[in-house]
Amino acid sequence: MDPRSERERFSALAACLLACLLGVGCAGVTQGPLRYSYFTQPDPSDQWSPKIAGWQRRERAVDPAPVLAPAPVSEPAPTVPEPQPSLLYVSEPEASEPEKAEVGQDLRAKYFAFRMEQKRATARSVASWTQSQSLEHYVDDGPVDHWATLEETLMNNGDDCDGLELLTFNALRGLGFEASEVFRAIVYRSSDGQHHMVTLWFEDPSDPWVIDPTGAMTLGMPRMSELPEWVPIKLFTDTTEYTVSPEATQAPSLTVVADNR
Repeated sequence: MDPRSERERFSALAACLLACLLGVGCAGVTQGPLRYSYFTQPDPSDQWSPKIAGWQRRERAVDPAPVLAPAPVSEPAPTVPEPQPSLLYVSEPEASEPEKAEVGQDLRAKYFAFRMEQKRATARSVASWTQSQSLEHYVDDGPVDHWATLEETLMNNGDDCDGLELLTFNALRGLGFEASEVFRAIVYRSSDGQHHMVTLWFEDPSDPWVIDPTGAMTLGMPRMSELPEWVPIKLFTDTTEYTVSPEATQAPSLTVVADNR
């Protein structure tokens, strides 16, 4: 075979591959799931900061006691049964030191595993309940986007995603989740420019659980890494605000995908 023909064939093949990688013709380039730095201080010119600060002021101005007061209970409180005599305790031979250490280690592992599973079950239950309620209580803001407070959401018997998300956010904190691990989050989808409000629970500081109040982004409670189409851009509570950005040291992973245009 003529070496020049072989070189020309190789050059044509390389040019075709390069064209595909650049998105010209039959293929495009997509970026794999990113890792994020979630707790970066916002830039002074951040366009989201004024809107977040306005909601924070209105939320903090509401007395939480009447908002979160339980409904009155008409039924009498259950009668506490009289204590029963305890069974006779018979002591057993004391375990040796190695046996004590082994039993203690097993119980510790089981104890913390049980606590974690109960916490996850609680979060999943809150996600399921909120998503079911959004079917009945979703109310579109209309042409003007207004971030409701929790009191406004309850008083108006519903709201859109940013109001219904407060049900999840406040429920988790009221059920004992730490303020440092539960955040409101603004996420973004580049394919259509849509923004959405969800709750992120940082059981894992690098890959939080996502609870979407309306199910528009996702149902259930997946990890953020399982939703590569959506990008988190802001985290906040009623007192804090952070900017989310891709980790600076991370090299993007490229995947060639078919372009059916």
